[in-house]
Amino acid sequence: MILATFITPAGEFRLAVVRRDAQILIDLQAAYRARHDTDHPALTGMQALIDSGNAGLALARELERTIEMQAECTVPLATVRLAAPLPCPPQMRDFSTFETHMRQAAVGMARLRGARQGSTQALPQPSDIVLPEAFTRQPLYYKTNRFSVVGHQHEVVWPSYSERFDYELEFGIVLGRGGRDIPRERAAEHIFGYTIFNDFSARDAQEFEMTAPFGPTKGKDFDTGNVLGPWIVTADELPNPYALRMTARINGEIWSDGNSRDMIHRFEDMIAHVSRDETLYPGEFFGSGTSGGGCGLELDRWLQPGDVVELEVEGIGVLRNRVVRPAVPD
Repeated sequence: MILATFITPAGEFRLAVVRRDAQILIDLQAAYRARHDTDHPALTGMQALIDSGNAGLALARELERTIEMQAECTVPLATVRLAAPLPCPPQMRDFSTFETHMRQAAVGMARLRGARQGSTQALPQPSDIVLPEAFTRQPLYYKTNRFSVVGHQHEVVWPSYSERFDYELEFGIVLGRGGRDIPRERAAEHIFGYTIFNDFSARDAQEFEMTAPFGPTKGKDFDTGNVLGPWIVTADELPNPYALRMTARINGEIWSDGNSRDMIHRFEDMIAHVSRDETLYPGEFFGSGTSGGGCGLELDRWLQPGDVVELEVEGIGVLRNRVVRPAVPD
């Protein structure tokens, strides 16, 4: 299934199945109410559906399969505003798993640092970058702000303290089951589904704060900075997430073109690692990290106000956002 959260004209968040063939959404709670004249608690939102486990998914599948396409149960996809599929995940962790990104981003950071310091020293080449042993030995991650999540077609507001604003081409998993000390061979059983992630970044702020070394902090944490969507594709719909083309287009021009096969740590590795002596919970989000060449920092190409950023991941869809920079008050 493909599951989305959409926003009604009254501002209510509703859970839906996406029928891409018919370009419609099936409002699951409305479909259940049409049949039973009451609401079902598992259909009140994406987190409730995830928490309900296999029973909730089975109910959603049964409704999608059998419901008649009455007007009160369906909405044309083109007419709705999508929210992030999980508007406020219980936790968000973003990993770094693409070696090319790590090397090229290090060069990009050196370029920014040299410009800030007025240095004329030659930049290193990506092949000169020595990655730390920890990068290959275990999945590395940071926790990002779960309260700053927006969805497909939402405007992303450029933070006032930044002059170098950037996109990041990622996708990730949503956990369907929690657990502790999860063995790697069972980890896939905990994946509810996949969605696209744009980890917008204030690169000049990030460069300076990470000289501490500590962070990232305000390089990543600002309202609208985490974009998830356009929906969640359940795990059964994407049996091999490690051979997906990943592209980024800015105003229709391809800037980044990568593939998930280049991840040196897989989602199963992440689940097993993070759950060591730590309990994970349904609905948590794990990001793949940025694909090689998957951001402007690596390319020395920077977003401009008004740019439309599209991230496309094969088998999932297209996540589109416009970057806006509010006018500075006189």
